[in-house]
Amino acid sequence: MVPFKNLSTYNGNPPGNGEPRKIVVGPLYDLAKIQTLTAIPNSVQLWTAKSRREVANLTMDAADVGGLIRELVNRDYRDSEWCDNGKKAWAACDAYSLTRSEFIPNAGKWFPVAYFLKFAESKTGALVLIVSCHTSN
Repeated sequence: MVPFKNLSTYNGNPPGNGEPRKIVVGPLYDLAKIQTLTAIPNSVQLWTAKSRREVANLTMDAADVGGLIRELVNRDYRDSEWCDNGKKAWAACDAYSLTRSEFIPNAGKWFPVAYFLKFAESKTGALVLIVSCHTSN
């Protein structure tokens, strides 16, 4: 059996089979530090296949996701949980939601768009690992 690795700076062990993924304390990471990190080129990594699909569907890239993270404020925090990348690696993640006004060209109007973001700080402290980035509209 291959052991599961925690690739986040959060000091804890990923859940075993059937154990809850939610982490009751949080947020786990200093939002200001994460936001500063996202401004460094190539520091935002789309860590899961799901996040790569979601970001592509939004016609964004990793740098755009970093921009969304820089718009967050502490009250946008939702919860924390363990997430895996499907390759026996885990990260303890903070989840946030952000609603902002965006112009929708096909409608010719401004609409509120709600984003859901889930991310972790890498064990090295040099990367922001994106697990999820999608709209909830």
